[in-house]
Amino acid sequence: MGELYPPSEPYETGMLDVGDGNHVYWEVCGNPAGKPALVVHGGPGSGCGTLARRYFDPDRYRVVLFDQRGCGRSTPHAGDPATDMRHNTTHHLIADMERLRAHLGVERWLLYGGSWGSTLILAYAETHPRRVSEIVIAAVTTTRRSEIDWLYRGVGRHFPEQWERFLAGAPGTPRDGDVVAAYARLMEHPDAAVRERAAADWVDWEDTVVSGETKGASRPYGDRSPAARLAFVRICAHFFSHGAWLEEGALLRDADRLAGIPGVLVHGRLDLGGPLDTARELARAWPGAELTVVDDAGHLGGDTTRARVLRALDDFARRPG
Repeated sequence: MGELYPPSEPYETGMLDVGDGNHVYWEVCGNPAGKPALVVHGGPGSGCGTLARRYFDPDRYRVVLFDQRGCGRSTPHAGDPATDMRHNTTHHLIADMERLRAHLGVERWLLYGGSWGSTLILAYAETHPRRVSEIVIAAVTTTRRSEIDWLYRGVGRHFPEQWERFLAGAPGTPRDGDVVAAYARLMEHPDAAVRERAAADWVDWEDTVVSGETKGASRPYGDRSPAARLAFVRICAHFFSHGAWLEEGALLRDADRLAGIPGVLVHGRLDLGGPLDTARELARAWPGAELTVVDDAGHLGGDTTRARVLRALDDFARRPG
């Protein structure tokens, strides 16, 4: 059900100088003459992987992947405490995407991603709507402060013991305090042991939220290299403690800017970390968006989610770029 395309390797890679001392890693796969598409990874701070390449027909798509600032193969790496985070914001990432588009000579491209990637996709598309041909999102988020508070506090009602441990990882933070900001401060602590302990506590909580989906078979957040884990947590806490530098509700408020851009939204009804109401709000606000709710899927998706995403990408491959 929804078979992925065979593995493929990039035919072109590079490091793009985006300013402020940052260089963003990028790669291109598929057909050099194909329909341009950009994969926008989640996290923030997860980096791009190889699996996303397999969602695209390599004969029809020119697929671009990149590591957002501070993670993956981009430099400097946020796992290094000396890396300055002041120049790593949503607005910097939007500018990086636009620089990459111009660097590769792309006029318009399809955007695909999920979770944090969906927030960045929406922010870019609302800023540069004429540069976007279509959008496919699995696991919709807009990173409102209310969504952040749900993920790092509200959903704790389902996992009270684990949430108490997460809160205890930021000593002195009251139960109604800003636990995300507390972790952001810990990730800037001069003591490496403090940073490593905070990163471990953070990914333990992230893995707890999706534990009903993984059934203990894997730890999607914890099973990362130490450097990747440190970068992921540092970037997440940095972005979320600032509300992703977005006015509350702005992406939903300005969704009319997406009019004329076909969109497919796929969201799991069992997504504890990103409840379905955000996807429904976006579908109502975005003219031309189609929402598919997958009854048996959560945040990580599954067979049905994968099949719907593949169908959308195959359908869009036949449309003019």
